[in-house]
Amino acid sequence: MTHDTELPVRICALYCFTRVEDAPILRERLLKLCEAQGIRGTLLIAKEGVNGTVAGADDAIDALLAELDDALDFSRAEIKFAREATMPFHRLKVRLKKEIVTMGVDDLDPVHGAGTHLSPAEWNALLADPETVVIDTRNDYETALGTFDKAIDPATATFREFPEWAARHDNELRGRKLAMFCTGGIRCEKATAYMKALGHEEVYHLKGGILAYLEEVPEKESRWQGDCFVFDERVAVGHGLAPSDATLCRACRHPLTPEERAEPTYEEGVSCPHCIDVRTEADRARYRQRQRQMELAERAGRRHIGG
Repeated sequence: MTHDTELPVRICALYCFTRVEDAPILRERLLKLCEAQGIRGTLLIAKEGVNGTVAGADDAIDALLAELDDALDFSRAEIKFAREATMPFHRLKVRLKKEIVTMGVDDLDPVHGAGTHLSPAEWNALLADPETVVIDTRNDYETALGTFDKAIDPATATFREFPEWAARHDNELRGRKLAMFCTGGIRCEKATAYMKALGHEEVYHLKGGILAYLEEVPEKESRWQGDCFVFDERVAVGHGLAPSDATLCRACRHPLTPEERAEPTYEEGVSCPHCIDVRTEADRARYRQRQRQMELAERAGRRHIGG
């Protein structure tokens, strides 16, 4: 396998809903390989599959993917790569979980019961149908930065809240075409399995999520509006996966637009409009001390762990 080696560290974000027969044995197998290969990041293993983001050398990531392909039916895996100049993770975590993405619903079968995958081009055609109900399965702090045209925002704080929202709106969704999406595909795929289990028939989800859409669909043909929050130091990306001008409040981890950073309640590393009323002065004193330490470390050319 050949790689663009301009940046030496390869980041791999992956998930796969697949039957895992013996999760503890798989955990030990993957942990041993990752430790031997110098891979860092997080892998979650459950009976329903594998999910995680890790980083390492090209050969190390290749070895991990080969191990997963050998151990599981990995044919339906969603895998995305990126590159960095330095290792973005401090440690390795390989954990056993009840679910690889937590919805809190027992006896759900995302392996066989999920909705229909749609490519980005097929997605545009479905969204053009006025009978389609478009549902954003992400959390409220993510939808604040951007979403698809005419998408419903359930305003959930966590993915666990989605089943309750779906139950409240069951009657108005019944008999409709449901188009569901999330950042990388894992939450919307599981959400479609839940909706199918409730008896909804025409249920679709965006293969590869928003990130695949922004990478593949030209901006002039796009139905996406705003930026897409991502769970790394880029904070958010736009079309072509170009980093946006959003940043992260280091006090509450909420993404911030330039307009929000201009608010008088914003103090870098200390407060923002989203947390000014829910943090105490004692909290903010600690955050100021942490911010000073981060700035001192940056001036000295070191990376502060709090950053």
